[in-house]
Amino acid sequence: MYAKLVLRNAKRSVKDYLVYIVTLTICVTLFYSFLSISSSYYQPDIGSEYNFTVLSDGMKVAICVITLFLLFLIRFVNNYMLRRKQKEFAVQSIMGMEQKTVGRLFFAETFVMGMISIAIGIFLGVFCSQFITAMLLTSYGKSYELTWTLFPDTVLLTIGFFVFSFLVVGLFNTRTIRKTKIIDMLAADRENDPALKKSRWIVIVAILFELFTVWMCVTGVQKVWFYYDSRFAMPVQIMFWGNIILPAATLFWSVLWILRKKKSGFPKFVFGLLICAALNVCIAASVPALINRYYLPLGAGTVNQYLLFILVDLIFFICSLIYLANSFIVTWKEKSPEHRYKGENLFFFGQVISKLNTTSKTMTLISVTLVLAIFLFIAAPILTGWASGYLDIRSMYDVQISSRYNDVYDEENLPHDNYEVVTDYLVENGIETDYDCIFSLYLPKKADFHNRIKYDFPIVAISLSDYNTIREMLGYEPVSLSENEFTTQWQTIATEEERNNFLAEHNSVMTDAGELTLSAQPYYEEAIGETAYNSYTNVLFVFPDSICEKLLPVMRNRYITTSENISYQNARELEQAFLEEYPEITETGVSYSIRLSTLQINSTKASNFVMQAAMLYGAVVLMVICLTILSLQQLLDAGKYKYRFSVLRKLGVEEQRIGKLVLKQLGVWFGLPIIVAIIVSTVVIAYFIQTITAEISAYIGFGALMVQIGMTVGVLVLLLVCYFISTWVLFRHSIDP
Repeated sequence: MYAKLVLRNAKRSVKDYLVYIVTLTICVTLFYSFLSISSSYYQPDIGSEYNFTVLSDGMKVAICVITLFLLFLIRFVNNYMLRRKQKEFAVQSIMGMEQKTVGRLFFAETFVMGMISIAIGIFLGVFCSQFITAMLLTSYGKSYELTWTLFPDTVLLTIGFFVFSFLVVGLFNTRTIRKTKIIDMLAADRENDPALKKSRWIVIVAILFELFTVWMCVTGVQKVWFYYDSRFAMPVQIMFWGNIILPAATLFWSVLWILRKKKSGFPKFVFGLLICAALNVCIAASVPALINRYYLPLGAGTVNQYLLFILVDLIFFICSLIYLANSFIVTWKEKSPEHRYKGENLFFFGQVISKLNTTSKTMTLISVTLVLAIFLFIAAPILTGWASGYLDIRSMYDVQISSRYNDVYDEENLPHDNYEVVTDYLVENGIETDYDCIFSLYLPKKADFHNRIKYDFPIVAISLSDYNTIREMLGYEPVSLSENEFTTQWQTIATEEERNNFLAEHNSVMTDAGELTLSAQPYYEEAIGETAYNSYTNVLFVFPDSICEKLLPVMRNRYITTSENISYQNARELEQAFLEEYPEITETGVSYSIRLSTLQINSTKASNFVMQAAMLYGAVVLMVICLTILSLQQLLDAGKYKYRFSVLRKLGVEEQRIGKLVLKQLGVWFGLPIIVAIIVSTVVIAYFIQTITAEISAYIGFGALMVQIGMTVGVLVLLLVCYFISTWVLFRHSIDP
C-alpha cells in the first residue's frame, strides 16, 4: 500500500520535483562524465610512450574531493522540497499517519526521484564523457573518434556515491519531520519573515578585518625595519611606506568613527572601511610584483603573507559592498518619497527589504563562491596553456643531459664527461639516434667562476659549431660569425625591454681570449631549451670556436634526438641507469640531471589534464551550487508571493506590470551577488594576468588566451541566462492565479 502511495505522490508531484530532478541530473552527469576516464575499462590509444595510470589515479582523487561539495547541494535541494511539502505532511499526520511514517514516505519519494535523476544523469554522462575524452586525446596530440561505452565500475561508483548521499540526507529529513509540530507545518506557508533587525554579522566581519589590518600594519613596520634602504627605486619606497600608512589610516578611521559615533551611522563606517580595503588591496598587491621586478630579498614567505592580506581585503570588500547595497535600498526607500510612491515601487521595496535581513549573508557567501568559480574558469586555460608551452621548451630533445657548477669550488672538479652510460643503453636496446651533440658551456672570464650571487650569475658562452649543431637538430638555419664577433641567444621568456637594454650595454664583451664586438645580427630568439643557459640568466653568448678553446668550460651538456619515440618503459630504465652513475649532486658539488621527453611529456600532460579537469569541474559545481541557491531562494517564497501578487491584481495592476515587478525582483537577487562577483573577479584576474604576462606572452600568446577567455565567458553567461530564465518562468507560474 505504501509503495502505491509513494508512486502516486511522486507522479502527482513531478512538477514540484522538477528543480530537484534537474539539479541532481546535472550533478550525476558531471560526476560520471569526469570520472569515466579513470575507469579500469577505459583504455585510450595514446601510444606506448605514455603511462595512463598516473592520470587516472589523479582524476579519481581530484573528482571525489570536489564532489563532496555536492553533498551540500543535495542537502539544500532536499530542504527546499521539505519546506514545499510541509502542508501535505500536516494533512497526512492529521489523518492518523505517524510522523515517522510520513518521514519515511517522503524519503521514499525523494529516493525514487533521485534514482530517476541517476538514470538520466548516467545516460547523459555517456554523451558528455565524449567531450572529456576529446579534450584528453587532444592534449596528447591523438585523433579522436566517438565511442559510446558504458563503464561498469564508474556506473557502480556513481550509483554508490549518490545512493549513500540520499541515505544520509534522508535520515536528516526524517528526523526533521518527526520533530516538527503539525501546527507549524500547517502555518509554514503563512509564516511572516522575521523582523528586520540590525545586522550583526557585518559587525563581526568588520572586527576581524580590523585585526587583520593591525597585523598588516605591524608586518609593514617589520619589513621597513629589516629591509628598507633609501637607495631603493621610488616604486619600492612607496610600497614599503604605503604598507604602513594605509593600514594605519584604516585604524585611524575606526578610532575617528568611534569618537563621532552619534554623528556618523554604521553604514558610513563600513563605507570608510570599504575605501580603505580597496586601497590596502592595491598597496598589498604591489609587493609580489615589485619583489619580482627589483629582485628584493623579501622571500616567498613575505609574498604568501601579502597574498593572504589581499584575500582578506577582497572578502571584506565583497561583504561591505553587499551590506551597503542593502542599506542603500533601505535609505532610498525611506528618504525618497517621490520614488517610493511611484507606480508599484512601494510594493517592490517591501518585497526586497523584507528579505534583506535573512539573505545578505547568503548573498555574500554566494558572491565569494562565484569569484572563486569565475577565477577557476579563467585560470584553468591560462595555467594549462602555460604548462603546455613550458613543456615544449623543456622537452625539445628526446634525451637532454645537463650539469651545473653552482656548488663546485675547485676548477679541477668541473665536469668533462661524455655520459657514455647513455650511449651504451641506446646501443643495447637498439634505439637509433638522428642527432647527438655533446658540448661545453664556457665562462668569458675565468675570474667569474666564484661569482655565485643569486640573479647575478655570469652569462656563459657556447661555441659557434656546437650552437649550429643544436640549430640543425631543431631545424633552424645556421649562423656565421667573424673571428672577433659574438652574438646572443635569448630564452623565450625574456622580454623585449630586457633584451634591448642588455644589447645597448654590451656592444662588446671582454674575454680571457680578447675583446669581441657585437655582430650585425645581435640576437636570436628561437627556442633551444632552458638547460643551455646559466642559472638565473636568460641570455647565452655565442663565440667563435677559436675563442672558446681558450676559455674555462664549467658545464657539460648532451642533447640527443632519436629516430623513434622512446617507450615509457625504456625511458624509465634509462633514467634509472643514468642516476645510478650520475647522481643529482656529487661529493665534488657537480649537479647532474637527465630529462627524457617521454617522461616529461607523460607526467606534464597527465598533471595538466587532471588540473584542467579538476578546475573546470570544480568551477561548474560551484557555479551550479550558487545559481541553484539563488533560484530556490525565490521559488521557496513563491507561495507567500502568490497572495501578495493576487492583492495587486485585485487593485487593478495589469499582468504586464506584474511581470516587470517579477523581473525587477529577480534582477536584484540575481544581479547583486553576481555583479559584485564580476567586479571583484575582474580585478583578481587582471592582476593575475599582469603578474605572469611574460609567461603568457612566451608560452600561450595573448590572442589564443583571449579566445579561451571569450569561450569561457560565453559558457558562464549561457549558464546564468538559463538559470535566470528558468527561475523567472517557474516563479511566474507559481504566482499565477
